[in-house]
Amino acid sequence: MRIALYEPEIAGNVGAVLRLGACLGVAVDLIEPMGFVWNDRRVRRAAMDYIDHVTIARHAGFAAFRACAGPRRLVLLTTKATQSVYDFAFESDDILLFGKESAGVPPEIAAACEAWVRIPMRPEVRSMNLASSAALALGEALRQTGNLPL
Repeated sequence: MRIALYEPEIAGNVGAVLRLGACLGVAVDLIEPMGFVWNDRRVRRAAMDYIDHVTIARHAGFAAFRACAGPRRLVLLTTKATQSVYDFAFESDDILLFGKESAGVPPEIAAACEAWVRIPMRPEVRSMNLASSAALALGEALRQTGNLPL
């Protein structure tokens, strides 16, 4: 299983997701352009020393990412989905795709995904923080597939 971030904009979120990947043994794909310089100190501060324990792949754009991903199923986390992450059947080699913090993913990227799922939340709020969403969705996906670390 992998996490992919489409054009992330906030260095601290990327750092937190890298730390999540390190803790749960999941690689992280970063689809550029990013909204910050890669060596931004905020990435390392949020990831702390865990950044050395996660596999990171940077891709020049979505086409380059998709070419590297191969036949793996791309599961988009989006507030526009109707199916809950808790009702979806994850597979061990899924890639969980998260859009940019300000706008999600454009329609053509959403259309390239094999599945769309959402994290249930109260209707009066718009969305969760990217790193929080990644933690909830990844935890459920790993639980379902029996791949949570011991």
